[in-house]
Amino acid sequence: MAAAGRLWALLWLAAGATAALGKRSSVKVLSDGMWRELLQGEWMVEFYAPWCPACQNLQPEWEKFAEWGEDLEVNIAKVDVTEQPGLSGRFIITALPTIYHCKDGEFRRYQGARTKTDFINFISDQEWKSIEPVSSWFGPSSFLMSSMSALFQLSMWIRHCHGYLTENVGIPVWGSYAIFALATLFSGLVLGLIMVFLADCVCPSKRHRPPQYPYSRKLAPESAQLLKKLDEEQEADEEDISDDETEGKEGSNRNSSPSTVRQRPVNPAATTDKS
Repeated sequence: MAAAGRLWALLWLAAGATAALGKRSSVKVLSDGMWRELLQGEWMVEFYAPWCPACQNLQPEWEKFAEWGEDLEVNIAKVDVTEQPGLSGRFIITALPTIYHCKDGEFRRYQGARTKTDFINFISDQEWKSIEPVSSWFGPSSFLMSSMSALFQLSMWIRHCHGYLTENVGIPVWGSYAIFALATLFSGLVLGLIMVFLADCVCPSKRHRPPQYPYSRKLAPESAQLLKKLDEEQEADEEDISDDETEGKEGSNRNSSPSTVRQRPVNPAATTDKS
């Protein structure tokens, strides 16, 4: 009888473990490519890391809260920041765990107590309305946060490449650093040349600019008449100056003509005879 009782106990434990393993979690797992789903409907999203003790303590409460998601008409999700760096950068996660409430493209950070009851009250009583939403400049869908997400993804890609070079290929750590340094210098050189080319196309230098004529634009009638009158007065002044110069030259020529007086040559012999 004792053996049979133990057998039944083991069967019950096995059945309970199988049911527990077979039970599907109500928490949705989000990835970098699924973040646009947060722009529609209502969401509660937890950002966590597997090594974080506080995140591990929160998991049972979060799972219990997720069971109420269908009744509250809210989606319960979680994001592993170690596997999804794009979402971590898009929301600028600086502490773990971090919880965000998302509704129709508006994002609010949850900072209340972390129990199932508090989460349910936060949704059912609409306590999220008392929290100021994140500015559109720093929202996950903004250009700034999209750039930050791309930067986080690039850093994770570099980390994976470094691990592949050192572990699989067998390159020493300093060799991997040297490769990334050369790649950085080369990419900076290429980007610099591209920026110089674009700047030269948008703002060409002066020697390449076509000559600009100040009077190429069509002048107003009053301005045209005024310019015409000024040109006529200038021409008249030039004519008067040229006439005065001509008369002055003629007068100087008359005054400078020599009065030629011929003198009879004196014969020295005749002078002696008279004496």
